Amino acid sequence: MIDGVVFDLDGVLLDSEQVWDGVREQLVRERGGRWHDHAQRDMMGMSSVEWSRYMHERLGLSETPEELSAEVVRRLEQLYRERLPALPGAREAVERLAARWPLALASSSNRELIDLALELLEVSALFKATVSSEEVARGKPAPDVYLEAARRLGVEPARAAAIEDSRNGIRSAAQAGMRVLAIPNRHFPPGEDALAEADVVLGSLGALTADAVEPG
Repeated sequence: MIDGVVFDLDGVLLDSEQVWDGVREQLVRERGGRWHDHAQRDMMGMSSVEWSRYMHERLGLSETPEELSAEVVRRLEQLYRERLPALPGAREAVERLAARWPLALASSSNRELIDLALELLEVSALFKATVSSEEVARGKPAPDVYLEAARRLGVEPARAAAIEDSRNGIRSAAQAGMRVLAIPNRHFPPGEDALAEADVVLGSLGALTADAVEPG
């Protein structure tokens, strides 16, 4: 039995993974760092503490991790306010599931970006709890952010469903013991090994129905 649903944000409600990638790559190149082909994959799912440290230590930027995180957030906030990259059907999917279950959100985004995105999407009031991975010890694929979301939601992880799109996100939710519904990210699709850890694989947010979450 499912007692609550936990959404991811980037790649599930927002078509934003490539936006993050573009902002960080641009910053690295502007500041004379060493961008490489695996940087996006390496940082996907990391908390802001983890990816800003990665940019400082591995990509060679002189600014502190705190300064890098703040600058990336500033640039993303500006882009979101200009045009929020919401995926088709995002608001409707949240509204559908909120009509049946309490909702939480477990995201690798910074707290400021989570709050802004939900406000602009006009679904803030539908989420009982939201968690940024900067608020827990480890980012995805560790289960910390999903375990904390379940705790704040007041449900057992085994009685929660998670909606994910990425390799690290699927593994994070699966390690937390949740029922995992995967909607593969079209820009950075998870491999078959990660999809095998999901309980259900859906083609789009339109297929994310109450029956998909908890078959009758």
